[in-house]
Amino acid sequence: MTEQKHPKENPAECPARRHEPETSEEPTLLGSSIFYAASQALRRHATGGNILILFTVLALIVANIPAINHYYFDLWNHEVRLQIGSFNLFSHHGEPMTLLAFINDALMAIFFFSIGLEIKREVLVGELHSFKNALLPIMGAIGGMLFPVVIYLALSHGTEYEGGAAIPMATDIAFSLGVLALLGQRVPMSLKIFLTTLAVADDIGGIIVIAAFYSTEINIMLLVYAAALLALLMLGSRLRIKSQGFYLTIGTVIWFLFLNSGIHPTIAGVLVAFCIPAKPVFAPKKYVQQIRTAISHFRGQDDEQLSRRSILDCDQMNWLKEVESASDKVISPLQELEDTLHPLVNYFILPLFAFANAGIFLLDMDPASVVEGVSLAVILALMLGKFLGIFLFSWATVKLKWAPLPAHCNWHEMASVAMLGGIGFTVSLFIATLSFGASPEQAALLAHAKLGIVVGSVLSGIIGFVWLHFTLPRGVAPDPVHEEC
Repeated sequence: MTEQKHPKENPAECPARRHEPETSEEPTLLGSSIFYAASQALRRHATGGNILILFTVLALIVANIPAINHYYFDLWNHEVRLQIGSFNLFSHHGEPMTLLAFINDALMAIFFFSIGLEIKREVLVGELHSFKNALLPIMGAIGGMLFPVVIYLALSHGTEYEGGAAIPMATDIAFSLGVLALLGQRVPMSLKIFLTTLAVADDIGGIIVIAAFYSTEINIMLLVYAAALLALLMLGSRLRIKSQGFYLTIGTVIWFLFLNSGIHPTIAGVLVAFCIPAKPVFAPKKYVQQIRTAISHFRGQDDEQLSRRSILDCDQMNWLKEVESASDKVISPLQELEDTLHPLVNYFILPLFAFANAGIFLLDMDPASVVEGVSLAVILALMLGKFLGIFLFSWATVKLKWAPLPAHCNWHEMASVAMLGGIGFTVSLFIATLSFGASPEQAALLAHAKLGIVVGSVLSGIIGFVWLHFTLPRGVAPDPVHEEC
């Protein structure tokens, strides 16, 4: 294979683009601020993916050490309470939640809340804001949801595990971007954004599936109360109420109502996220004016005094507090909450979820069971279904001239990213617990489904990584900000 080189950019060729201010108000693929924000988000997801891998491996190790694994499995059955008098917030139909249920139904609601915030931001100012930019990853996501379901149903028709068809639909954004991060700056930013947007669209499909197919007996009155509170949140958003406490407190009540209504409580997290206001109190122009006014009070002759570490006087403290207050009001509650939740979700909730749910006891399993039953159905649906669905739908979209290929990408790279789409993991594990976790009789099915998810995700990640490694040009990928120079 002939080694390709990314073209090097000559700074002298386009000095105007390097120094001209951005005049367009609409975010574009060439906007440096858009790509900076995207790269920061991608870096957080990639780092979270590495931690997720670590805790998954740790869960598998602990679950298979005979001397200590009973402590691991018993831990998740402990009850969790947050009780005032006779009322326990962490209760389901009057029964206290186990630690495992708390993780899957309460902490994962926070995870889906963060997904809801991300989806709303993407629709307002991200890749999903532009139909042209969003069409290719959306079509890839549709194919990546349909093909796995078809393959799974073909392999499971008439069996006891037929109800797990939604398990291989998901693409794990943290894991897949973690694999891309291993290739460093060789990966074009446009390819990372394609995968990220595809995973976000995939999440929307997963949310719809959870809401439609994983609900039990419905308590209409509790849903009416929840709807009234959601209307109150929407009114607060219209009135530009900025207090996070207002949204989070009412959101917690809505989560409790959903938990006991028969609708899966993670859906509450998404709906509450859609009610979070995306507009800041201050427009950027007003923010800059207020900062200039506050800073103007500090005269040049005071620099020597300010350079010493001394207590600020009353006026100086008030001026700086004006800057602090203005800074708070120029960031929308949606962006502030999303940024605040990223560390909590990536470094605590998802690793804890993986540690609690990925622990599969392998010592009593027949090795041949990996290539039969629900394990085989999940593995083939993830690896083959995701790859074919994402690649073929993306190929058809480009060939029909509905959308272009991502900048600086070819079909080899698109195919390898389609293979990375087979890394289902987090949401796949979550849907597996919803599909087979209802009764002790289904424990064996759940364990084999989890094994299929882990094996299918690992193989998809390895194949996708190797494929990209040998198809990506050597060197640093071109900077998309200057691609038109």
